Amino acid sequence: MPVLEITDPADDRIADYRALTDVELRTRWEPPHGLFIAEGELVLRRALRAGYPPRSFLVDAKRVDQLGDLDTGDAPVYAATPDVLEKATGFHVHRGVLASFHRRELPTVAEVLQTARRVVILEDVNNHTNLGAIYRGAAALGIDAVLLSPTCADPLYRRSVRVSMGEVFAVPYAKFERWPEGLDQVREAGFTVLAMTPAPDAVPMQRLTPAQRERAALLLGAEGPGLTAAAQTASDVRVSLPMRRGVDSLNVAAAAAVAFWELGRNDPL
Repeated sequence: MPVLEITDPADDRIADYRALTDVELRTRWEPPHGLFIAEGELVLRRALRAGYPPRSFLVDAKRVDQLGDLDTGDAPVYAATPDVLEKATGFHVHRGVLASFHRRELPTVAEVLQTARRVVILEDVNNHTNLGAIYRGAAALGIDAVLLSPTCADPLYRRSVRVSMGEVFAVPYAKFERWPEGLDQVREAGFTVLAMTPAPDAVPMQRLTPAQRERAALLLGAEGPGLTAAAQTASDVRVSLPMRRGVDSLNVAAAAAVAFWELGRNDPL
């Protein structure tokens, strides 16, 4: 694995990694250029295992040996000191390993639904930490796919990928073109759309029928505002997680994980 030394943080060869902490810049740069950044050895290995083609690797010079067993193909491997890495990326790269990958064309909503039994649908979830945590919970707790409203954050943004521990690569996802009209497509595919809300008149999740659980499409909104009225109206059942001690709701990622477990609690292990 030939390694190329980088001594200048402004070197154009590592342009993919510049200013990684600037969310606005990265969201303008990465999707249009068809790339995403993986941070940490575990995450980049999962991206490779999922079949994402690498563009390049950028590694702390002291950690090059960690990648010695990888088939990097034609992707160059760049090495730099921690100081150069920090000046280029905008933060201390304490994991010491970064990689830039090519994105793949997303499947359609119809294609994702065709092979799924249970899905989660996210409306306007724009916090990358929450998004990554939801993906990790989905992968661990039996959710087959994630469907995103047009205004959701990018699941392949670095923070989402990192928080998910690379599980964004394990769970298929697609984006709706129209919202909330796209929920009709989910219902027509045989799913029951379950809108999560803390409203007192919502059905407690424990009381869902076996039929409602079997092909469930769990619908969650953004932290704070929750689901829009239009999304709730377009759903089949409004459901809640009963709260105690006067707590009105949970963080959206925590609520999602609890709901995922509840939907699949009778599944064979």
